[in-house]
This record gives sequence, C-alpha cells and structure tokens, in this order.
Amino acid sequence: MKISALLTSAGINIGLCVLFLSLYSVLRKQPANVRVYFGRRIAEENERLRGAFILERFVPSTGWIVKALQCPEEEILAAAGLDAVVFNRILVFSIRIFSLAAVLCVFGILPLNYFGKDIQHVRIPSESLDIFTIGNVEVKSRWLWVHCVALYIISGVACILLYIEYKHIARLRLLHLTSATSHPSHFTVLVRGIPKTAKKSCSDVVDDFFTKYHSSSYLFHQVVYKVGKVQKIMTGAKKAYKKFKHFTDETVDQGCRSITYRCCLCGASSNSFKLLNTECEQNRGKVDNQVSLNSDDEECTAAFVFFKTRYAALVASEILQTSNPMKWVANLAPEPEDVYWSNLWLPYKQLWCRRIFTLLGSIVFMFLFLVPVTFIQGLSQLEQLQQRLPFLRGILKEKYYMTQLVTGYLPSVILQIFLYTVAPIMMLFSTLEGPTSHSERKRSACCKVLYFTVWNIFFVNVLSGTVISQLNVLSSPKDIPVQLARAIPGQATFFITYVLTSGWASLSSELMQLFGLIWNFIRKYVLRMREDTEFIPSFPYHTEVPKVLLFGLLGFTCSVLAPLILPFLLVYFFLGYVVYRNQLCSFQLLNVYRTRYDTGGLYWPIAHNTVIFSLVLTQVIGLGVFGLKESPVAAGFTIPLIILTLLFNQYCRNRLLPLFRTFPAQDLIDMDREDEQSGRIDEIHHQLHSAYCQFPDTEDVPLEKIKIVGGDEEQGSSSSSGESTGKETSEDPKMDLSHPTLKRLPITRLRHAVRSITFLIRLQKRGLS
Repeated sequence: MKISALLTSAGINIGLCVLFLSLYSVLRKQPANVRVYFGRRIAEENERLRGAFILERFVPSTGWIVKALQCPEEEILAAAGLDAVVFNRILVFSIRIFSLAAVLCVFGILPLNYFGKDIQHVRIPSESLDIFTIGNVEVKSRWLWVHCVALYIISGVACILLYIEYKHIARLRLLHLTSATSHPSHFTVLVRGIPKTAKKSCSDVVDDFFTKYHSSSYLFHQVVYKVGKVQKIMTGAKKAYKKFKHFTDETVDQGCRSITYRCCLCGASSNSFKLLNTECEQNRGKVDNQVSLNSDDEECTAAFVFFKTRYAALVASEILQTSNPMKWVANLAPEPEDVYWSNLWLPYKQLWCRRIFTLLGSIVFMFLFLVPVTFIQGLSQLEQLQQRLPFLRGILKEKYYMTQLVTGYLPSVILQIFLYTVAPIMMLFSTLEGPTSHSERKRSACCKVLYFTVWNIFFVNVLSGTVISQLNVLSSPKDIPVQLARAIPGQATFFITYVLTSGWASLSSELMQLFGLIWNFIRKYVLRMREDTEFIPSFPYHTEVPKVLLFGLLGFTCSVLAPLILPFLLVYFFLGYVVYRNQLCSFQLLNVYRTRYDTGGLYWPIAHNTVIFSLVLTQVIGLGVFGLKESPVAAGFTIPLIILTLLFNQYCRNRLLPLFRTFPAQDLIDMDREDEQSGRIDEIHHQLHSAYCQFPDTEDVPLEKIKIVGGDEEQGSSSSSGESTGKETSEDPKMDLSHPTLKRLPITRLRHAVRSITFLIRLQKRGLS
C-alpha cells in the first residue's frame, strides 16, 4: 500500500468523525432525542423543552468535551461503578505508554527504517509504507541495537505503569468492599448440587445440613424454584399494569368500539387496540384451589444460604463441604440485581458439559470466520486481487482513485461489518455456559470476544494466505516467531487502516448512538409507540474492552517494527478517553448508560494479562526479527527481557491478583465487629429476608382497583359480582386502569395470574426457616 492510499483512508475517516461529532453536538440538544442521550431522569426534567424553538439547539458546540474532561474519577465511580473506572484506567494506561512509544519510535526508529537501505527515494505520497518498517533495514545493520534499546524502554515503562494501575485498582476494590457495609451478597452463599431425597424436600435437606455443620453461623436459607413460565406471566402482568395505570378514566368499558390509526408509511388502517376474544373463566375459587403446584417438583437443587456474619459466609464459600466435590458446591452469591435467575435451575453436574460444548462451538466459529478474513486480506493485496478477479484489472488501472479506495478503505470496512456478528454469538455461548450472574456472563463474553479478535484480526491477517497455509504454520510452532517477523512489517498497513475504520469511525458512531437514534425514530414515527421510560442500556464492556485491548496489542507489536501506526493509535485513545467519559460520567445526571450490576473491577486482570501477552509477543517477534537481520547482540539481549517480563507477571499474580479472587478476612471481620458494636447487625439480618426475592414487586400490582363494565363475566353471577364491585371500585380515579378503546380486556386472567404468583411467593417464604 502506498502513502496516498493511506491518506485516502485517513481523509474518509476524519471526515466521518467530524461529521458524526458535529451531528452529536446538535442531536443531543433536540428534545426528541433526550432519551437516547441522557436517559430517563433527564428526559423528565427536560419535558418543558419539547416544542420550544431555540437557535442554539441547531449549532454544533464543544461544551460536552469540556464537561467530559472535567468529570473526576470519584464521580465516575459513584455513577457507573468500579468497572467504569477500570475501563477508564485502561484508556489512561494506553495513552501514557503509547505517548512515550510514539515520541521514542517516530523520532528515533522511523528515520532509521526510512534510511535503512541506500536506495533512491521518490516523493513521500508515492512511497510504499514498507519503506517505514524494519524490513527496510539492512541485514547486519549496526543500528539494530537502537531497536533493541527502544524495546527495553517500552517494556520497562509498560511494566511500571501496569503495576501502578494494578495497585490503584486493588485499593479501589477494597474501598468498594468496605464502603458497602450492609450489602446482602456478603452474607449470602449460593449452594448448588444439593442432593435430593424421596423423604424430604430440598428445603428440609438444606436446613438439616447447615444446621448440623454450620450451626453457630447459619441463619436461614431460600430455595430456588423452577418457575420460568410463571415468572414470565408475572412480568407480563407488571408490564400491562404499567401500560394502563396512567389512564384517568374511571372504568374499563368492554363494550366500546376500538379506534383505528393510520400508518404513516402506507396509509393503511390498523386496529391497534383490538384484542382477541377470550373465554372468561367460569369458576372463581380460592387461590389455593386455582393453583396446583407441587413444590417438591418445582424446587431446584440450588439455594441461597444466609449466614450471621460476612466471615462465616466467606469461610463456607471457600471450603469443601463434602468429600464429593460435585455436591454441596458453595460460592459467594452475586449481587441481588446481578442474579441470572434463568440459569440457577441448571444441574451443577451439567455445567462442565456445557463449558466443553461452548468452547468447541467458539473454536468452530473462529475457524469459520477465516473465510471472510482471508477474502478481506486479498483485497488489501492488489496483485492477488487482480489474479483472482481478472475483470478488475481494467477498472483498477484506468481509475486510480478506485485503487486507493479498494486497498486503503474497503477491506477494513468489510471486516468491521462481519465483526458486528461476533459479540451476539459470543454472548449466546456465554449464556449457554450456565453463569449465575449477569456480570459473569458479560465477563465471559468479553474473554471470548477478546480471544476471537486477537486470533482473527491479528494472527490470521499476519499469517496471510489460505487457510491451509495458516494451518501449516501452526503445525510447526518453532517457526512461528520467524513467520511473524517476516509478516508483521508487511501487514502494518492493513492494521493502520483498521485503526482508522474500526477505531476512529466506531468511536464517533458510539458517541452519536446511531442504532439508538434509528430505533427511537422507528418507535416514535413509524410504529407510533409511546416512549419507553424504563429501558436504559448498560455499557457493553464485552465489546469495548476487547477493542481497546486489541488496539493495544497492535501498538506494542508494531511500535518498533512499524512505528507509523503509533500516531493513529494515539489519536484513537485520546478520542476514546473523551467519548467514553462522556458516555459513563454523570456531570449532572446519568448520560447514556445505566449501571445495573458491577463485577468489582474484575475486568482489570483481563486487561493486565492481555498487556503482558502483548509485551511477550512483541519481544518474541523482535527476537525473530533480530535473528533474520543476523544481529546476535540484539537477539541475545532480547531473551533476558522476555524472562524479566514473565517474572514481573508472576510477581503481580502473587501480590495483587488474590485481591480480585476473594475478600480479605481481616476486613470482613472488622466490618462484622463494627456492625455488632453499632447494633446494625439485627437490621441487616432482617433485610436479608427480602434481598433475594425470586418474584420481586408482585404484590404492588393493585388489580383489585378495577371496575369492569359491560363484560359477560360479571353479568353471570349477581352475588359475586356485587361483592367484587365493592372491592374493585377505585377510590382514586387517577389509579384506575381504564381506556375507552380496550375491548373485552381479560382482566380476570391478569388478576388470577398475579394471585398465582403470590401463592408461589408464600411457598418460597416457607423455605426461610
């Protein structure tokens, strides 16, 4: 690729960035988009702006950049949690290390690469990018020691910065632990693999076991039930109630005609509120007669066990309960809002099978993805493209700009389109593994996406050629350093265009919330639906963390070999720092994303391991390059650098990683003693009874405040109708569920469903012994 093709790609992406940033500064001021950019609470406060014409709303501005940069780390921690701080620190670390690398390599290494051979240079726009790589350096050149020194400096500074960030995040994690003095997850253990017996229920088995073996610290327990279908009914009832409760009429007239609306696209009429006629239930008995539920059959082999102190819960979660490791498996419970209830009923013995199958599925998907990546790699190599597609020779030769577009911009765009399918598939694989929390599922998906992108974006593109040639390289691992040393300088041009397309353009798209804008427009103006005031998305760590770490890998591996990529990477990290702080911080209120759950900083070990892998890979590739260039001194000094980096990683694993795996007993005991001395321990124990409710917020659906007029159901029985009418008439007209367009609303079925769920809650509370 020539410099002119790179400039073409850079110009297109810079134009897109400027356009998207300008559109964002205008669209964020529009009242119609307030829920896209600022969430529910800001939307409620800005309701008064919805029809006002203000000229400032249509003028691009940079005030949001200043606010994002002024947002302190404490505010990000309070608004978005420790995971947001970890993500911010990854960007800060990247900015620091690659600022040093850019200054060192662009001004020190790049001139040596450019003048490495005594050749006749042409004009810079017509130069090939290979001239700026280490491949242009002569064999046995005396200047290769400069590359080795630069490699030492970058690796040493990276390790120092890594250790500083590791200690800082570990301190924040301890503060996160001690600040949540009454968090229910610290007193709770999730027990799985409970053995079932024919004589006793699961609840009795759990109570007998922990009363016998943890009698001094055991408090009570709560059995998990298999009630997926009933839970869906409950969720539907709640949604129906929230949809209807804002109507202010006094009755629900089931004999009214329905209202039709015109579609704004085709003009056809649609009966938006027409409901199917349903047969009303004839017999209305008591709840116990209506709901037939065998609690023994619906109990899972899992339960939440509550302890009197945090230390007792920690000990119970760390030790082996029985001689059979597959039974009575105890782990610290996730946060109440973080529990993934759908996977709690899975048998514990089934999990290892699920993990093997999802691992195999991920590997198969990674190899299937080789087909589009290999095709895209051919687009970046013009000679191979003309040989495989002869009809393009005339077009590419006659139209020079087509050559620049095909080689400089098109490959990275096509690859980015294919990559949009990766995150949903990996999230599906992570769900099938059986995680018990939302954060664990997202963290597992993050690792899978990271492995996928590192393999398909880096290694597959570096080991260019067909799938067979790539498998041949893998069959001889000792040749991998040499193959990488030969290939990376030539593939640096593709990586630069990938940074421009997947980095710069995707950041501006993330800031503008393109998909959110499109869905908001379709929802309001095409589907004619009301604005959803409840749904606010959570931050996609499983896609953004791998992307940042992949760019860090590209920066480390290309820093000495092809330094021209570093300025483009540095622009990406600076832009990402501003964009993501704007998305996560709450200058006044929460901006775009809402934090529902938090891992407590567990994304940092993933980032640390990835950086160490990137450093070692860079050093191994450097060793291969120095061997190809026949520089034994530089190659000999690279080997101790690899050993020192691995020793540093082992020190961090022993010194800091245990703080991310479990909680220190000293801090937990101090917190328990403080609660006992202050008298808060009884209040905490009382709060535990309602912390892990499998059916939350079901008793607050007052369906009895409904008066039904004109239905067939109430006309059949006079006595029961008179009795129910007296109970179902609302005292406050504002709380009535009514709408004149609802015809034959099956309100009794809704009421019976909620009563059934209430019965299940009573069954659940029987296990709290």
